Amino acid sequence: MSWIQKLFETYERCADAPQFEKEPLKPVSHTLQQAHIEIVLDQHGNFQRASLLDKVPTVVPATELSALRTGTNPPPHPLCDKVRYCASDYKAFGGHKKAFFEKYLDQLRKWAASDGNIKVQAVLRYVQKARMVADLVEVGVLYCGPDRRLLTEWRSDDPAPKLFGMLTADKNKKRDQGDAFVRWRVQVPGDPVSAVWEDQNIRNSWIEFDTSTDKDAQPGLCMVTGQIAALAVKHPKGLRHGADGAKLISSDDRSGFTFRGRMDDPTQVYGVGSAVTQKAHSALQWLIARRQGYVHGDQVVVAWAVSGKSIPDPLADTATLFGVAEAEDITEKDTPYEGDAGQHFALRLGKAIAGYRAKLSDADGVVLIGLDSATKGRMAITYYRELTGSEFLDRVSDWHASNAWFQSYSSDNQYVGAPAPREIAEAAYGQRVDDKLRKATVERLMPCIIDSRPHPRDIVAASVRRACNRAGREKWEWEKCLGIACALVRGSRKREEDYRMSLEEDRTTRDYLFGRLLAIAENIEQWALYLADEKRDTNAGRLMQRFADHPCSTWRSLELSLIPYKTRLRTNRPSILAKREKLLDAVVGMFGGEDFVRDSKLSGEFLLGYHCQRAALWQKVDPDGGLPDESKSAIKGESL
Repeated sequence: MSWIQKLFETYERCADAPQFEKEPLKPVSHTLQQAHIEIVLDQHGNFQRASLLDKVPTVVPATELSALRTGTNPPPHPLCDKVRYCASDYKAFGGHKKAFFEKYLDQLRKWAASDGNIKVQAVLRYVQKARMVADLVEVGVLYCGPDRRLLTEWRSDDPAPKLFGMLTADKNKKRDQGDAFVRWRVQVPGDPVSAVWEDQNIRNSWIEFDTSTDKDAQPGLCMVTGQIAALAVKHPKGLRHGADGAKLISSDDRSGFTFRGRMDDPTQVYGVGSAVTQKAHSALQWLIARRQGYVHGDQVVVAWAVSGKSIPDPLADTATLFGVAEAEDITEKDTPYEGDAGQHFALRLGKAIAGYRAKLSDADGVVLIGLDSATKGRMAITYYRELTGSEFLDRVSDWHASNAWFQSYSSDNQYVGAPAPREIAEAAYGQRVDDKLRKATVERLMPCIIDSRPHPRDIVAASVRRACNRAGREKWEWEKCLGIACALVRGSRKREEDYRMSLEEDRTTRDYLFGRLLAIAENIEQWALYLADEKRDTNAGRLMQRFADHPCSTWRSLELSLIPYKTRLRTNRPSILAKREKLLDAVVGMFGGEDFVRDSKLSGEFLLGYHCQRAALWQKVDPDGGLPDESKSAIKGESL
């Protein structure tokens, strides 16, 4: 379980780092809550005003148990909490849920007596006045009916108050205003920090008080630090979001088979100091909240440098990650299509990686962790790797270089590079891919990126199969699938072949040549349809799946169907037809032995030949009436 040690080290190194001042890590003995109401007091505990918030995330003091509270008798937070905890007059206004004011008041009194902080004392004086709900009703933050009872539903024809929209309804579709979370501001002359949740003195005071009064903590060996410390009884939750109840470490079940008869106590299995587990889980929560990785539902993949330095997201596509080699760069005069697109991409990718290498050294460890949960209460680590900075950058760079291809997601989103795993899942299994299958696909692709493992054959085959089947899909969707399939085919064969991203006129493999033939046939028909102002799919497009399964027999049908289109071009664009027929004969002549007449199924390599030949044909402008605008749209994947 070195993951918790790495997270603890991350917290220690990043907690006070100046670059994270705007998004600091959560201190120990604190928890993150969504605040609904803000109450302002003066230094004597007199009510000044109150306002409604938009569920603002707020770090508030908490005990080990209150940070994890569940069930029918949840313990209170020591300072900021829900109305039904802080207001002694909650029941007087018809609060229908169990109130916990006495426990809240007792804990706040003990803290205030041990420290004497003026702001804590002011909050204590105010809640003892027993008029918190009355004040909030008076200023229009809480709402009562004619019977002076808090409303649980809005029956008026007027729009419902904003608070009702933020509270969660119960099974009877009623909302308890006592569930609104309250945070405090105490205005003290000469003190610029009125927010109690931002006051460093209050934070330090609570941490010291909570540590000294934790009666449940038993001293023992912390297996992270190697020191004798107060061991954690409970471990934090809420890692992926505020309502997340799944835990990475849990030992609640003492009557079942949790220890399998091997241990008497959970600390014998794995002892972690209370402060250590809080810091480690806080670091993980912080990394996830900063979106430093892939998040999809319950599945989370986070990569980070322990030192806090910036690293590339391993599960992002090339355009998002590096912004290299966009489509418009490929067609520049100084970077012609023929033979230079791959070199141009490699150069820019190398520069982007070099920028990370300048900051990230071998001494900087990089950690990648994947999380998922099958139930609401238990979370599992599905993937874990530790690498040096150079190893991580080498493997990310290799993934993007070996899987680079022309990607066209839409007319405004085109680039050269590797697709993201989530896009690969959609290309292989469709836009409406099941969440479980999407998660499984991402998990299976992670070792390909981080460990340089071979591509899963079934994923490559599924993407190729869908790229060959153009029926019933929008043009942009098929173009996206085609680009991703080509990238996977190229990446899956990097150990055997080095395919260029431009047309390889000297490549004589059977599948590559058949792909070129299909592109030439499609190009001839597209020109003829353009001249007749017809907008429909070509025969080559409709028969692409059949061509992939039976190339020789399908080619006979395609070549016969080209006769009327050749006649039209011979009348209107003779030079175009002459060039296409010359190219067609040259490609057929490159087949060796009986490769042309064999009718066995084509591999995904034919997509590379098809894609490169198609782009090369439309890239060139013919002297007797070329289509410069249409050629660009064809490269972008738009219909003529």
